[in-house]
Amino acid sequence: MTRHYFFTSVTRCSDLWTEAFDTRMLDREHWATGDFVVGRVVGERNRLYECETKTGRMAELVRGDLLVGALGKRSATLEGVGNWRAVGDDLELDSLTSAGLFGRATSISPMLPDLMRLEYLGHVIRQDTKLNMMDFVRPVEPRTLDIPVVLLIGTSMSSGKTTAGGVVVRALKYLDVDVVAAKLTGAARYRDILKFRDAGARRVLDFVDAGLPSTVCSEERYRTAFELMLSKIAAWDAQVLVAEAGASPLEPYNGATVVDYLRNLARFTVLCASDPYAVLGVQNAYGSGLRADLVSGPAANTVAAIRLVGQLSGHRALNLLDRRSYPELVDMLTEALVLQEAQQATG
Repeated sequence: MTRHYFFTSVTRCSDLWTEAFDTRMLDREHWATGDFVVGRVVGERNRLYECETKTGRMAELVRGDLLVGALGKRSATLEGVGNWRAVGDDLELDSLTSAGLFGRATSISPMLPDLMRLEYLGHVIRQDTKLNMMDFVRPVEPRTLDIPVVLLIGTSMSSGKTTAGGVVVRALKYLDVDVVAAKLTGAARYRDILKFRDAGARRVLDFVDAGLPSTVCSEERYRTAFELMLSKIAAWDAQVLVAEAGASPLEPYNGATVVDYLRNLARFTVLCASDPYAVLGVQNAYGSGLRADLVSGPAANTVAAIRLVGQLSGHRALNLLDRRSYPELVDMLTEALVLQEAQQATG
């Protein structure tokens, strides 16, 4: 009987659901970040017993279901920390994200129920060789990115970056701009970049396309993936890139590398913050090395919050979920990206 697998979204750049594979248990000394593995769902079911599939849809799971995901690391300030290297002799895994990032949790927020637990059944094998995300990454011709960038950064995870990015993409499409979008750091969740595509971005990508289950890795490994992502984006020949750096630049997701590289290309920077004081914290941490053109996220949910952001940091803040903010955002983007002149020149 053919086994039924749930292919999580970290597998979306592979062919695992169209080409046959075997499963074999390997000693941990042969495990590596990005390895595809199979786990069987165990434990008491709760609201976290679900997975994001290769299409971006969410699927509910029950004990006994088989998942294909990838070994990786997570270091989320608000939810949890985990690492495949922390897996014990019981060979049980935790689903560190619904996208199929597998490891063992080492620190979990008390606001969350237990993470979905998996029994390790083995690595994905073909022709006697384990398969890794990197095996499905196609090299591209190196190209230099030289288009204007709208950069989205945050004070932490869940600070509103993806939501703000979707609004920005819609505003640029309203201005008839050929826009593409990318999530350059974070922990794999396909639905984040799908929101950009749904908002109107012609093309989207993230670090999964470059072989990483998350960007909690060495700077050297991340830079290789980052250069690949930039070369792919440059080949699209778009007018504007909307780029999100997941988590915050100060967390171990290599966000600082993104900010440092894109600083000269960034024509408009949106800082999404959890509260007004977080804006001041990031500003103090980066000093003059970080310039925000707009503050959004929960720090701009109310008039009182917007006023406090201005008092503390001097930055303009907008609630991008409020339609009344839309005309001002469009005006700010038009001025920052010099869109009117560019359209007249090509019209």
